[in-house]
Amino acid sequence: MNMKKLACALSFGALMAMLGGVSDGRAQVPLSTYTDANGFIDVQALTCAQLAGTFQEDADMLAAWYSGWYNGLAKKHFAHIEKVKPGEHQVIVYCKQHPTEKVIHAIDLLLKERN
Repeated sequence: MNMKKLACALSFGALMAMLGGVSDGRAQVPLSTYTDANGFIDVQALTCAQLAGTFQEDADMLAAWYSGWYNGLAKKHFAHIEKVKPGEHQVIVYCKQHPTEKVIHAIDLLLKERN
């Protein structure tokens, strides 16, 4: 995957903020629900449903993490949220339809469609 294209496509602050509001009617739970015994979350294993079922501030925190992760991989030190808004909607729609899929899978599909 081209890291420059990846960095351009990923500024997930708004995406995760929007996903935090996506709900299937269940009660929201703290993101800490998904931590291991040492307090870590495997962000590569987090599902769309888990992210959507957490609180807004937890989704916002993850948005910053994902954005930093992808931009770091691409050796980019900036984010342009306005450029990714169309893709944000696609990930949200995908996650609503596929709650058992991993968040990174939804992101990966979005990136592949753009390339």
